[in-house]
Amino acid sequence: MALLVQKFGGTSVGDADRIRAVADHVRRCRRRGDSVVLVVSAMGKETDELLRLAGAVSSTHPGREMDMLITAGERKAIALVCMALHDLDIPADSFTGSQAGFLTDTTHRNAKILDVIPERVRETIDAGRVAVVAGAQGVSTDRNVTFLGRGGSDTTAVALAKALGADSCELYTDVSGVFTTDPRMVDSARKVQRISFDEMLEMTAVGCPKPAMRSVEVAQRFGVPLHVRSAFTWEPGTLVTKEDQIMEQAIVSAITPDTSEAKVTVSGVPDRPGVAAQVFRALADEAANVDMIVQNTSADGVTDISFTVPREDLANALVVCKAMGSEVGAVAVTADESIARVSVIGAGMKSNPGVAATMFETLAAAEINIQMISTSPIRISCVIAERDIERAVQVLHDAYELSTSTH
Repeated sequence: MALLVQKFGGTSVGDADRIRAVADHVRRCRRRGDSVVLVVSAMGKETDELLRLAGAVSSTHPGREMDMLITAGERKAIALVCMALHDLDIPADSFTGSQAGFLTDTTHRNAKILDVIPERVRETIDAGRVAVVAGAQGVSTDRNVTFLGRGGSDTTAVALAKALGADSCELYTDVSGVFTTDPRMVDSARKVQRISFDEMLEMTAVGCPKPAMRSVEVAQRFGVPLHVRSAFTWEPGTLVTKEDQIMEQAIVSAITPDTSEAKVTVSGVPDRPGVAAQVFRALADEAANVDMIVQNTSADGVTDISFTVPREDLANALVVCKAMGSEVGAVAVTADESIARVSVIGAGMKSNPGVAATMFETLAAAEINIQMISTSPIRISCVIAERDIERAVQVLHDAYELSTSTH
C-alpha cells in the first residue's frame, strides 16, 4: 500500500463535474489499496476574481487582509472536494494550511515555508480517511494567515510529501506532462518520460509554467520525486527525478519559449568600478527581479548595460534606473517590451560540445537576430524579437531532432 500526495490545480477542480472526477479518481486509488492525501488549489479563476474584487472595493491592499482574502478560494475548494468524496462513501476531512501544520515566515503575498508539522493530517491517514489540504497557505510565526504565492499549491504538495514520507508526489494539471516544447507552437512536441531536477529547474526558470519553480527546488533539496500528470486523461505523465536515476541523458531535452520579460538598457554609463554595483543594488532594494545581464565593451570611457526583468517589474525598474542614471552620469535609459527568450536545455550538454554552435547557426539560417546570450552548464538562452519566437522554437526543435528522440 502506497501513501500518495496528489495536488490538483485550479482547472482540475474548476467546476462541479471536475470535482466529482477527482473524487472518482480517489476512489480508484483507494480500491487498489493506496492512502491518499489531496492538496487542492482554488477553483478555476477564483483567485483572479478575488483580486478583481479587491481592486473594485479599495486601492489600499494591506498584505494581511489580501492573504486572508486570497486563501478563501482554497478553503472553498477543499470543502467542496470533501463533500464529493463523502458522496462516494469515502471518509474525508478538509484542512486549511494552518490546520495542516504549515508554518511560514511573515511575508505576505509570497510567504516561505519554515516547517511542516502535519499531525492532524497523519491522524486522518491513520484513521483510514482522506485528508484534503488547502494549497498555497499557512500560518506565520506571528499567527497570521499567509499565502505562498502563485504556484504555491505545488510547493505545498512537495513539502507535505516530504513531511509525511509519502511514496509519491503527483502534480495533476491540465497537461499530460512536461513536453519538449510548447505544443501550441510545435505540433510534433513530444512528452518527456523522465527529466532531471536540474533540467526541470532550468525550464521553469526560463518560462516553463508548470510545475512551479519553488516546488522543484524543494523537491530537489529533499529528494522528493515528482510525477507531472493530467487530471483530464489520467495517463502516466513525466517523472522528475535525480539525474543518476535516468539511464542516459539526452543532449538536449527541451526548447523553452518565454515572452514574459522586457529589456532595459542603461546607455553611456561611465566605465569605472562600482557603477554596475550601484545600479543593481538599487534595483534589488526595490525588489526588481533582474535576470540576463550584458555589459558592452568600453569605448571612450563609457559602456552600455542591458538586462531583462519581468514585464510586471518594468515600470519600477525604469524609475530606479532613471534615478540611478542621473546619479552615475548615464546618457539614457530605454526599454523594449517586444522581446522574447528562447532556451535550449539538456543535462547532456555538459559533455557534448557543439550545442551552442548548432543553436546560433540554426537561428542565423532562419534570419533571427540574437540580442543577448546567457548560459549555464545545461542551458543556453538567447533574447530575440518577440515576433520571431514561434519560428525560433520550431527551427530549434527540428535542429535538435526532439520530435523523434527516444528520451
